[in-house]
Amino acid sequence: MIAPVVYIVDDDASVRKSLTRLVAEAGYAVTAFASARDYLARPPSAGPSCLVLDVRMPGLTGLDLQHAMAGEEHRTPIVFITGHGDVAMSVTAMKAGAVDFLTKPFEGQALLGAIQRALAKDTNDRGAEARVAAIQERVRLLTPRETEVFALVVTGLLNKQIGSRLGIGEKTVKVHRARVMEKMRAGSVAELVRLADAVGVIVPTA
Repeated sequence: MIAPVVYIVDDDASVRKSLTRLVAEAGYAVTAFASARDYLARPPSAGPSCLVLDVRMPGLTGLDLQHAMAGEEHRTPIVFITGHGDVAMSVTAMKAGAVDFLTKPFEGQALLGAIQRALAKDTNDRGAEARVAAIQERVRLLTPRETEVFALVVTGLLNKQIGSRLGIGEKTVKVHRARVMEKMRAGSVAELVRLADAVGVIVPTA
């Protein structure tokens, strides 16, 4: 299992040093950056990670970086820290998905607690993403016709109704349905519905 990494982004060298020491002493791997752009240029993390991010920095601010990361396929959880926080700023950050918003000076344990929550969230998010990717891989094994049958089965239609909808015989529907269940590794229609919900299967139009 890949060890979790805590990224620290703060333009103040003394703050970076003290935070790095605090987080490293808690047993985490730490990588610190002096700017948001330096952080964006890093290689993506292969395992669980979180970002301890200063709000006010020259150039790209912490909120700018949060906005830039919003479009990423995997969003690293953020713990904001600031010496100039206000309510509006914290509300903006939290609405955009930040795990916590700490105002300096803060207790070391408060930061470590926020980091622990952020890493737990990232671990859960990565697990969910991996499950969805595995289901999508199964969907890619389906033929175009099997994909159509899959999408209609999960709406609760009977084989006869599906056949009428697609212009094929009921026996043919049964064959496709059996292959769908096998390829999707579903033991029941209920399980097939859960798999469809996980990947957003689109019902074909009439």
